[in-house]
Amino acid sequence: VQLQASGGGLVQPGGSLRLSCAASGSIFSIKSMGWYRQAPGKQRELVASLTGGGSPNYADPARGRFTISSDNAKNTVYLQMNSLAPEDTAVYYCNIFILRYDGTGRDYWGQGTQVTVSS
Repeated sequence: VQLQASGGGLVQPGGSLRLSCAASGSIFSIKSMGWYRQAPGKQRELVASLTGGGSPNYADPARGRFTISSDNAKNTVYLQMNSLAPEDTAVYYCNIFILRYDGTGRDYWGQGTQVTVSS
């Protein structure tokens, strides 16, 4: 199983970005999807998550500005980020918990995509 994240970049304060993360490989089903971020000198933190059939969950800094969504047919999770601020600057990682055809399950991490908010 591989995760491919994309969509990061440089944006001015107040701008928007949309991150994508597509999972490929031996995937029977996806149990949860999420986005995390890690700023320089800080620990990785949850930004938003989705569980199968459940409501999205947002960390306080993301609530009201970011929206997590998924396309199950494409095994893809998205993070729409609006009203970006310099404190949102970080490497963003996707995390997906996958059940494989052999009955095993585990979570996988994407490679990280840099988001820089600066004027």
